[in-house]
Amino acid sequence: MLQALCFRRLLPALMVLSAAMPSVRGETLKNWFNDPFIQVRNAVPDCPPPLGPLVSEQEARRESHWRTERGTSCWLAGQCSKPNSYLYDAPIAQAVQAHFAADPAFARSSLWLTFQRRFVWVEGCSADPAITAAALEAFVRAAPDVERVIVNLRAPGAGKTPYPLAPP
Repeated sequence: MLQALCFRRLLPALMVLSAAMPSVRGETLKNWFNDPFIQVRNAVPDCPPPLGPLVSEQEARRESHWRTERGTSCWLAGQCSKPNSYLYDAPIAQAVQAHFAADPAFARSSLWLTFQRRFVWVEGCSADPAITAAALEAFVRAAPDVERVIVNLRAPGAGKTPYPLAPP
């Protein structure tokens, strides 16, 4: 009886955790929505690559309605000239990639960028303790049409990676 009560109390928490974790049940993870995902720096050899836009087919189905809603809300609010905010991602990715190619900033880092609805996630590691999230954010924000930059950077000597990891 006590075991059943404990299980009933733990079941909701376990369901939330399993939904939030990347797929490990043999499902194929892929970039179902073709969100731009690029690596712009590769100087830290032991930096684990982020999960980026990889999701299972089931997660993609769950996200599809939300993405449609979020994508068009920008245009409906009069904040975008394009009918869907995801249409900005490829040009933003090209501009940011060109900015990194032209400027040696953050050379002692390994950085990956994910672009979704004018948001840019910067994830990776830096061997330079002087590199800050604010500096990375300002660098990426220089590209036109970037709405928000989210930086998840693992500092030198830090143990835990602050972003979900790509499967091995």
